[in-house]
Amino acid sequence: MAELTAKAEDLVKNVQAMLNEEKWTRATLSAYSSTQFKELDEILDEARAEKASDEIKNIADEHLAHTKNSIVALYLSGMIAISRQLVDDSALINLIGIFTDNHKWSLVRFLCDRMLDYGESKFALRTLIDVLRNENDEDSIWAIEERLVKADYEEADIAKALAEHKETEGKLEEAIDYYKKATHRYLNKNVFTNVREIWAKLLELDGDDIDFFMHIQAKAAKNIDKTKAIQLLQDLYEHCKAQGHYETAVNVLKMILDYDDKDAHARRDIADCYREIYKKHSQLEEYLRSSNLATNYRNVHECIADFEKHIAFDRGNFVYHRTWGVGRIKEIVGDDIIIDFARQRGHKMSLKMAVSSLQTLSKNHIWVLKATQKKEILHDKVKSDPVWALKTVIKSFGNSCDIKKIKSELCPSVLTVGEWTSWFEKAKNAIKTDPQLGVNPDNVELLTVRDRPVSYEEKLYNEFKAEKDFFKRLATMREFCNRKDFEPDSDYFTEMFDYFASFLKNAATNKVSEQILSAYFMVKDLAGRYPALQPALTVNFPQLLDSIKNIPAMYLALKESKLKEDFLASIKLFTPSWQDIYIQLYPKSLSQTIINNLLKDGSDKSLANLVKDCFDRYRDRGEAVAHLYKNYRNEPWFKAAGLTEEKQLITLIHILAQTFNNIDNHKETSENKKLNKNVDDMLFKEGFIYRIIDHAEIDEVNRVYTFINDVRDIDPAIKLEMRTRILRRFPDFKFYGAEEESHVATRGLLVTAKKYDEKQKQMAHIMNVEVPANSKEIEFARELGDLRENAEYKAAKEKQELLNSQVAKLKDEIERAQLFDPSTISTVRVGFGTIVRLKNSASGKEETYTILGPWESDPDNKVISYLSPFGAAMQGKKLGEAFELVMGEDKTGYEVVGIEAAGGKYF
Repeated sequence: MAELTAKAEDLVKNVQAMLNEEKWTRATLSAYSSTQFKELDEILDEARAEKASDEIKNIADEHLAHTKNSIVALYLSGMIAISRQLVDDSALINLIGIFTDNHKWSLVRFLCDRMLDYGESKFALRTLIDVLRNENDEDSIWAIEERLVKADYEEADIAKALAEHKETEGKLEEAIDYYKKATHRYLNKNVFTNVREIWAKLLELDGDDIDFFMHIQAKAAKNIDKTKAIQLLQDLYEHCKAQGHYETAVNVLKMILDYDDKDAHARRDIADCYREIYKKHSQLEEYLRSSNLATNYRNVHECIADFEKHIAFDRGNFVYHRTWGVGRIKEIVGDDIIIDFARQRGHKMSLKMAVSSLQTLSKNHIWVLKATQKKEILHDKVKSDPVWALKTVIKSFGNSCDIKKIKSELCPSVLTVGEWTSWFEKAKNAIKTDPQLGVNPDNVELLTVRDRPVSYEEKLYNEFKAEKDFFKRLATMREFCNRKDFEPDSDYFTEMFDYFASFLKNAATNKVSEQILSAYFMVKDLAGRYPALQPALTVNFPQLLDSIKNIPAMYLALKESKLKEDFLASIKLFTPSWQDIYIQLYPKSLSQTIINNLLKDGSDKSLANLVKDCFDRYRDRGEAVAHLYKNYRNEPWFKAAGLTEEKQLITLIHILAQTFNNIDNHKETSENKKLNKNVDDMLFKEGFIYRIIDHAEIDEVNRVYTFINDVRDIDPAIKLEMRTRILRRFPDFKFYGAEEESHVATRGLLVTAKKYDEKQKQMAHIMNVEVPANSKEIEFARELGDLRENAEYKAAKEKQELLNSQVAKLKDEIERAQLFDPSTISTVRVGFGTIVRLKNSASGKEETYTILGPWESDPDNKVISYLSPFGAAMQGKKLGEAFELVMGEDKTGYEVVGIEAAGGKYF
């Protein structure tokens, strides 16, 4: 009570007094009206505002322990529970039962409506139906029953009654929907008589929805037995035959024979269907005879396969030979078949040989189209109609095809490599939106074409079934549930929901995995939106959290940002010491939500300690140091950690050095590269390091520069920039360890910053542009087939070797490069960066040369390398000194008559 406001304390006392004064008699009950409950609602509103709901519920529950029929206590306890989406609604159920027994129907209706204010309740809806029946309001019952069917996923009788009602009203689409719901629900209860009755009705109303019927019969085979599925399929077969849909009828009969390959009626009927489908085929009866389909001694599936393979061979049909390509059957004479191939006209072979060596093709097969149509016509059709192209290629290969196969068929034979990229973007959209395109239910990588348009709901369900990865299934489930027309009563949803709910069974006693925790958040979210799903929540968050040994590792294992946010929110909601867990999580999560919640809680001191701890333990908390410094260094709580700016920057430099070492040692390379770039950008690109140089005292500048200079992998151009800035402020600054003489490079290769930048850009272009382009060329060439005879592949591999050689050479040169500091140019001696005037002793003429490095060397313009024989000969010479250049047997004498610094155009 100490934490309650004075107003809240008064409210609790008033409720306690009200409970003590309450007298329960039949007369009191008769005097009750909705007005008293509305007054109790005002108390509940005030309790929520004063944060006293827990106290109100506690005293109400205590009162009910010895006065179980207290109207006030039942209402207050029940309404607080239901407002929090708690599963236990027993208080309100008991209260409604009291008024029902006393026939107070207006209050029963009022209380049911209050329950329904917080979501659909099966109990409240059924009770409302009873109230309406007592009031003889039959017309209003239908609307309530519709709500009940949506809330109660097991209610089948009312779904059937609604279907019949909608049918009499002429609302056939709604009637069909309810008939299908009833079918699924009766099937779940194994009430086959009702299933078959509705099956017949649906064949009459929606007989073309073959996928639905196939789904139901498969479920009947699984839930009841195969003989029941056969009965349903026999009804479906008769319907298809009556409609003249013989190809569908054949598929239905094949399904019957899968369940019972001894079914003589199905065997006879499938032969009759083949006679209808292929009645114009010249060899029909011969192929039926030779397949033994009409006899019973051969396995029926072998007979069907044999017949279907032979029936594809008829005059005018297309075939494919692995050597001669696409051909067309010219005629069949006895047991011989004559085929016109493009390169082998009038080729004759036995039918037996043809069946074993040729592949039959439909006239719309992509190979046939490429062989028979003009390239430009097919190109324009494919390019302008991606949906048609996708369906054509997929159907060409058994109605199951992946993207790689589609590309190999269209590119480059129909589309160019450049056209493929833009075409495929349109194709991806078509795969998602076209109602006939979808994924194979057994393999998410394979695309298929459906015989009938499918809903977006069914497409997502098929993707869910085909996908094996838990988190990809979770993403598909979210997309399924976030549709505008989503209702949680479909058979598809039930199967998907049950998959996640199954993870929660015995979860409290098992080791909690990221899959279990993620399933909990998914089920909890859906149960909050649809209370009828709450029984699936068999575990609560505190139980799960108690079983998690490593909370930061669990956080990182959650693959979606929403799951991580749910995890953080649940920790805060259900854990008294959530602040400690948040501090523990931050170095791994780098979550702004954690910082914001700790600030709202007033945990500034904890945040300051977090900053200090991360900087002290930078070796294993580098990412946290970088994140804190980049985003929060100006916040009061960051400054309260008491870290000097020098300490902060030196820590970042240590992290930079550590990441360079880890990258060299191939230790968590990608993570270290990311952190390295982040710190490098802050220090140098964003200029944080230069604040010290431009404003700090010389001793602080010296310490920071020393740490930077010790990191050998930092770009030399950065070190040069730092030295230039330092000398600008402190002209007499001594760079300990720097070369006192700039005209000799003790190691590596002296280069100008300008040329160094050019080389880096050259290597970046090769790595980022030419190498990826070459990789695509190799991949494309590999898809063309036999690599031994593939000129495109050989050329691409040769180019790859050349690029690798160029990159290796550039890397070696860049690693050896030592950036020359133009501020160190001395005109006392000849050296790098000087312009030298020489007097040729033989001719008496003056010659002028600029001394730079091998990268800058340009003899035609009198720019020579300090490593060339001429450059080396004059290196270190003073004004007035003479020297000789010896080239083989030739000797030329020179005298240095002038030395000056080279101009800015070189630097």
